[in-house]
Amino acid sequence: MGKIWSDLAKYQSWLDVEIAACEANHKLGKVPTKAMEQIRQKAAFNPERILEIEEEVRHDVIAFLTNVNENVGDSGRFIHVGLTSSDVLDTGLALQLKASISLLLIEIKQLETAIRNVAREHKKTVMIGRSHAIHGEPITFGFKLAGWLAETIRNCKRLERLEKEVSVGQISGAMGTYANTDPEVEKLTCKLLGLSPDEASTQVISRDRHADYVQTLALIGASLDRFATEIRNLQRTDVLEVEESFAKGQKGSSAMPHKRNPIRSERVSGLARVLRSYGVAALENVALWHERDISHSSNERIMLPDTSITLHFMLREMTQIINGLGIYPENMLRNLNIYGGVVFSQRVLLALIETGMSRENAYSIVQRNAHDAWNQEGGNFRANLEADKEVTCRLNPDQLAICFNTDSHEANLEVIWNRLDI
Repeated sequence: MGKIWSDLAKYQSWLDVEIAACEANHKLGKVPTKAMEQIRQKAAFNPERILEIEEEVRHDVIAFLTNVNENVGDSGRFIHVGLTSSDVLDTGLALQLKASISLLLIEIKQLETAIRNVAREHKKTVMIGRSHAIHGEPITFGFKLAGWLAETIRNCKRLERLEKEVSVGQISGAMGTYANTDPEVEKLTCKLLGLSPDEASTQVISRDRHADYVQTLALIGASLDRFATEIRNLQRTDVLEVEESFAKGQKGSSAMPHKRNPIRSERVSGLARVLRSYGVAALENVALWHERDISHSSNERIMLPDTSITLHFMLREMTQIINGLGIYPENMLRNLNIYGGVVFSQRVLLALIETGMSRENAYSIVQRNAHDAWNQEGGNFRANLEADKEVTCRLNPDQLAICFNTDSHEANLEVIWNRLDI
């Protein structure tokens, strides 16, 4: 990904645009065959020479064209005919954005595979579900990962849509009116480059497309942050249901030898904040003055490489975290059954209602027994129920035992496995 955003790659994208435009003009009979052959053979650039020229002319595209013409010679007069700088800059940028998305798609599909594999392995690994960070009802670890998988699939589709949105070029001239170039040149140039012509460019391609790019990458980063935050919470010492891999020889603290910290997940969360921070700059770039100013240019030189490289790293990092994740079913069961299974309270509530008891009375009885278990060390919800005559006069031991079984919580998960091919 770093290579896509290097100066060398940027200049190459500019050269690709210029040559493609010459090819289009040649096809339309505006560039002689001999000149086109010379352009194909000799068009080249030297990054150091471009910078040297730019020191004098203070214009990057002019410096680039000057250097290219130094190599091409007289046939260089057919290069950049009817074009403006932004035709080259924005069309070349589209090539970089498209190439970046191709790499991001490779990484996100690998993450999708990693999540699906772990979800499939742990379809029946029972654990506690939490809301407000408090124990709710039983789920499975595979079910938790199913949510991550569904979100990753959506993010993959977002990238595929985005690829089409940013794969747009322009060869429309100084104000975008084709005053000095044939619209057919734009059509042919874009086709050669694998792009589509912008429907209505000004002197630039409108920055809503680029804002879409940055915001989509930030949204995918937010998903990774969600996964990372959950891993961090589940790795807490008092929970310890999952854990990042810890390499032999790795150390967690300079002072505390026992520490095994979720540093990679924390890294993902931290970088997600960087991605989100660029969203504001990307949106600010949409409102350029009239047909163009260059207030967008300076921050894009930082923002677009940064967001692309950062998300590429984050996707790869998260895939490695998932593939190396330590998963502890025994700790999941321990946490699930704390306080004698208070998390089965709804099943007991419904069972009492089915006997004809009012919901209000049933709720009061179940809540009282649950809170008694919760509020004392070694409390046991099930034992409290078994000693409560208001419960035992309506539910026999077998009926009560059914309430503490996780089968009902797993019974309908097959519909989710089928939807996601888990």
